Amino acid sequence: MVIKWNVTIPKLTGVKTRRAYIYLPDSYDKEPNRRYPVMYMFDGHNVFFDEDATFGKSWGMNKYMEESGKELIIVGVECNHDGNGRIIEYSPMNYENSSMGQIKGKGSIYMNWLIKELKPYIDSNYRTLPDRLNTILAGSSMGGLMALYGVACYNHVFQRAACLSPSLWVAPGKVLEMVARARIKNDTCIYLDYGALEMFNHAANAEALISTSHLLLTKRVNLAFRVVPGGTHSEASWERQIPIFMDCLGL
Repeated sequence: MVIKWNVTIPKLTGVKTRRAYIYLPDSYDKEPNRRYPVMYMFDGHNVFFDEDATFGKSWGMNKYMEESGKELIIVGVECNHDGNGRIIEYSPMNYENSSMGQIKGKGSIYMNWLIKELKPYIDSNYRTLPDRLNTILAGSSMGGLMALYGVACYNHVFQRAACLSPSLWVAPGKVLEMVARARIKNDTCIYLDYGALEMFNHAANAEALISTSHLLLTKRVNLAFRVVPGGTHSEASWERQIPIFMDCLGL
């Protein structure tokens, strides 16, 4: 079951509403004393339904969950579609973009909203396991970068993250500095991948991926790093990785 409702993020988009989604497993109503881990996903409009997805193709997470029988709550929130809004709110750092100019990232504002407002709301209204060991992030592209940022810099909240095709190329030096400075516990589990057919879309991609992976390993992170054969920068490709990253994260 997927429930939809509207939320606002005042510090990012004022009173403008955006769609939020929550998936509850079939057992949620049948076992009223049971509590569940929660995965928070970026680009929530692309997570469940093709009719809501930006390009008409979603990850189909609800279909996968129902077919696999996984016992997990999944929360997704729509991104800001106005202009460069998505890029700005999913950027943990400032950087220069050749086509968009100076990007002043507001990823920290978004993450603080997720942790201090969205998560408490979910924990108060649904039967969650709210502790760090049961709180997970997942996203792709800029959302994949945010998932990495969240698990690294807010490691006291998130133990696990799936970072699919993360946009490390936007500011590879700053990404490495972010990871280097982060206090990451050695029980942290991160899934990191990139599609073979998108690897060289940006000049800094391959080097950034290798350097980031190496740095995570030096921090004794439980890292699963993959180059996906035939993988592309698309929801259809990311959908095929769901069983793999779910297993890698122990879900």
